[in-house]
Parts: sequence; structure tokens; C-alpha cells
Amino acid sequence: MAGFPGATVVVMATSVAAACGCGLSINCPVVSSNRQSPASRRSTPRRELPDATLDELAQHERIERHHHDRHQLIHPGSGILQVETAAGSWVVPPQRAVWIPAFTDHAHVARTPTRMRSLSFPAEIDPVGAAQPAVLVVTPLLHELVAALAEPDLGSTEAQLATLRQAAADQLGHAERLSTHLPAPVDDRLRAVAALLHRDPADARSLGELGAAVGASERTLSRLFRAETGLTFPQWRTRLRLHHALDQLASGRSVTATATACGYATPSAFIEAFRAAFGTTPSRHRALP
Repeated sequence: MAGFPGATVVVMATSVAAACGCGLSINCPVVSSNRQSPASRRSTPRRELPDATLDELAQHERIERHHHDRHQLIHPGSGILQVETAAGSWVVPPQRAVWIPAFTDHAHVARTPTRMRSLSFPAEIDPVGAAQPAVLVVTPLLHELVAALAEPDLGSTEAQLATLRQAAADQLGHAERLSTHLPAPVDDRLRAVAALLHRDPADARSLGELGAAVGASERTLSRLFRAETGLTFPQWRTRLRLHHALDQLASGRSVTATATACGYATPSAFIEAFRAAFGTTPSRHRALP
């Protein structure tokens, strides 16, 4: 297996050694969390990306659009993170991760107070193989590996770090992807429809009725939705509603109130759609730290 350059911050983890069976002894004190103030994280065309970082983001804190020359894995240990690109947005629930390919222009928005762990990989090492950001299911082992690399208590040798990073890459190569991407329409007529539904996700008008409001036929809009987003209109609207549902739940609204606000006829229909997208129920999601 190819090794990885050593991380600048390391590593907590007898738990990782036990989880990955690599028998590490991690006992050298080196600590650097690379934490930054909000003011120091402002937009630059290209941002240097350390091997591993830990950041605490306030609710609604935004890191403006930028790019890196390395791949980035971001794992919110708590909170909800949104990644925005020209192609759309990805919502990253707690206990999930987002993979951002190198050279991808993107911005981050913390929808709730968010504890953000990050790993980076050289552009030539791509275990995920995604052309655009991808939200991944985080296994218990991957969670421990990311935490160990991003939240250091004790130091380790370069060889031990390489072992941990290789184990993380192996896990990423098999990680399940979640469908939380909300593609951004380009056509002005689609953008007008999207604006109406962002304003009121419970808007129950059919595509034909929405088309009448923006000056386009149902057939034209249906064709454009497929061509530009890769989704049918009902699929796209479901994802939009679920994006809004995450905000509603984060603000403390009940599952029933959230279902109504996001256009679901019954709480059970909302719960089913939420589980299909995020792998958990709304009530369990609300209970996450």
C-alpha cells in the first residue's frame, strides 16, 4: 500500500489502535489543533490545507468560497454543515462526512454550532474517486481514525501516522454515499421555480402550475430538470424539502411541525423520506449532539 505524508497534528488513540488492529503505541507529546478565529478563515482564492485540523464553527458562520490543491475530508462530530459549489449544495448531517475533491471551488456554512474535523490527502491519492463533493456514511472505525488525527492529545511517529492515514483511506474507499446533494438549476425558468420552493417548501403546486407562474410549460420544465440536475422534479423537490427540514429540526421544531412546514401530508411520510436520505429518523437526528 502507498504511504501518506505525515500529519502535522496527532493523535489520541489507543481506541484507534484497538479498532484497526495496528498495535500502535502513541505516546509522544506534540499538539497543534490548527484552530483559527472566524476572522482568519475568510475567503482567499486558494487556501493552504494542513494534514489535519479541528475547528469550532458558530451557527451560521460561513467560510467563503475557496479551493485547495488537496482533497479534503470534513467530518462534523456534531452539528450540521453545508457545502456549496456552483453545481449545488450538500448537507452533511452529524456523524457523516463530506469528501471535497482537490481544486473544487466551495464554501462552508455551519447550519448549527459545528465541531468540524478535517483531513487532507494529496491530489494524486483519491480513495473516493468522486468528481464532485460526496457525503459519506462514517463507520465507527473511520470516526475514530478521523478523531485521532484531527484531535491530538499525544504525538506519534511518521510511520505510525502513515498507518493511521492509510487505514482512513482504506475505509474511505468502501464508504457508502448518501444522496444529500441538491443540484442548482442554471436555466432562468428553473431558477425561478427553485426560488418559489425555497421560499415555501410546503408549496404543493404541481410542476404545471409552477410553470404557469414562471412562464414555461410543464413539459419544458420536466425536461430541463432532468437535463440540468439529473433528477426528476419530484426527486429534486424532495431533496429541497429535506434540506429545509434539517434547518427546522436544528431550530428545535418538532417532527410533526417540521413535516407540515416542509410540505409532507403526514409525519410518517416525512419520516420515511428522511430515513431514506439520511439513514436515521428525524427524532434520532435531533438527539445527536
